[in-house]
Amino acid sequence: MFLVLRREEGQGLAEYALILSLIALVAVTAVALFGTNLRAFLSMIGNTL
Repeated sequence: MFLVLRREEGQGLAEYALILSLIALVAVTAVALFGTNLRAFLSMIGNTL
């Protein structure tokens, strides 16, 4: 019974790791695609202020 419980905890940890890596991949991709446009937009706001 204890062995079954340990397997489920390991599975949950693996799922959290996969979700975290997917979020990190999406964040890196978004910055790579929109980084230049975002920098220009923030510069425009800064110059306006």
